[in-house]
Amino acid sequence: MILKQLRLKSNIDNITTNCYIIYDEKNNEAMVIDPAGEVDKIDELLDVLQAKLKYIYLTHCHADHIGGVKELQNLKGGKVLIHSEDYEGLKEPNINLSALMCNERLSIDADARVNDGDILHVGNLEFRVIHTPGHTRGGSSLYCESENMVFAGDTLFKGMWGRTDLPTSNFNEIINSINNKLLVLPGDTIVYPGHGISTQIQEEEPIDENLLLED
Repeated sequence: MILKQLRLKSNIDNITTNCYIIYDEKNNEAMVIDPAGEVDKIDELLDVLQAKLKYIYLTHCHADHIGGVKELQNLKGGKVLIHSEDYEGLKEPNINLSALMCNERLSIDADARVNDGDILHVGNLEFRVIHTPGHTRGGSSLYCESENMVFAGDTLFKGMWGRTDLPTSNFNEIINSINNKLLVLPGDTIVYPGHGISTQIQEEEPIDENLLLED
């Protein structure tokens, strides 16, 4: 397996998003996670790898993670995947934040919806979808047990969690997602977040559930 990380300028000013390219050299298949923008850089790297793009996976529907989807799909093909709970938000500029923060209103139709526990294959690599709501209702993470890695979107960062003051976000849900869905993974699992630097599960502490808000 080859893993490449690109820190790309998104279509929201001053926000840089981590885009990941996963490539199985044995089967020549690739998956791109969160193509935020600067699609020329993604395109160039896929050409260098001579990779066939199988999936464009979106960890959630926000504009700073989806800005390059249409251009990338037009250039390289690949099926756009997002969790079913963010499927409608991907099409709705007021939910995906493009109406609030971008010059362009984004409306993207995913090719398929995924759900918790679904398995994706990229060549011989197997990824399990983990529904990790909180930052958005349909936020999800992708876990690859064989490679000890999880792509956590904007749910878990090094030493902190994602924002919960946005459309469809929920503080209690993100705490539950982190404590009960991500921190239960093996300690040596590397966490690749949507922004910032990577961390490991064993480096992160459970969040005090006394912080949970009353309904």
